[in-house]
Amino acid sequence: MKTRVISGIMMAPLLLILYFRGFVLMAACAVVGIIGAKEFFSGWEALGVKPSKKIAYVSAAVLYIATVLELTSNEFIMFWLVASIVAAMMYGWNITDRGPYDAMATVLGVVYVVFFSYHMVLIDQTNYGILIWLVCLSAFGSDVMAYFTGYLIGKHKLCPNLSPKKTIEGAVGGVVGAGLLCGLFGFFFAREILIHTVIIGVIGGAISQAGDLTASAFKRKMGIKDYGNLIPGHGGIMDRFDSVIFVAPFIYYYIWGVFGMLGL
Repeated sequence: MKTRVISGIMMAPLLLILYFRGFVLMAACAVVGIIGAKEFFSGWEALGVKPSKKIAYVSAAVLYIATVLELTSNEFIMFWLVASIVAAMMYGWNITDRGPYDAMATVLGVVYVVFFSYHMVLIDQTNYGILIWLVCLSAFGSDVMAYFTGYLIGKHKLCPNLSPKKTIEGAVGGVVGAGLLCGLFGFFFAREILIHTVIIGVIGGAISQAGDLTASAFKRKMGIKDYGNLIPGHGGIMDRFDSVIFVAPFIYYYIWGVFGMLGL
């Protein structure tokens, strides 16, 4: 517990990234995408699978360089995604040294880690870039509130095969807590869309927990406890941001779909 608290305090400066946004946020997302892909692929290597780190690195570099050069239209992003998947599938052509799992793990790493985390940048580029805060509030808020709720009143196991300490009571507390935190943020900083910040918090809190459980499922099958040891008490980049990269796409498409439909 002490180590986790100290590490949490050490991560507090990351709030500055959300405050400055723009290029600072873009650079941070690039780091998460590249280091996260490395950690994710290392987990696969523990199973004897050999995904291509080079393809993930090059794909991430192309995406973020294009973003800096302001070339990332919707068409470009779709082209980038298809090209990255095709490159990963072609990686499996060397059937004497590789198998289909190597190609599929490469595809998953590019989409799950690099592309999902890039949605933080996409949110920042919308007219509601301030909602980038809701990604972290719903993800980290759900995690913290679920922990304390489960610790105080948790009795019924949620997914004992994946995460033995998680409880149904904790999960509910995490979702409610995320909704309250995001609602408070909306009350003070985005009152015109207050109800949407609450909805985003509630759904985002649930998606955050789904992201955490998904990461746990991967690690269980990979036979590892953490993806890395970059952050003391928290593991690696993927261990800390697995829920964030799950929530980011949801919030972006909520802005794109719901706000677009309502003309906000």
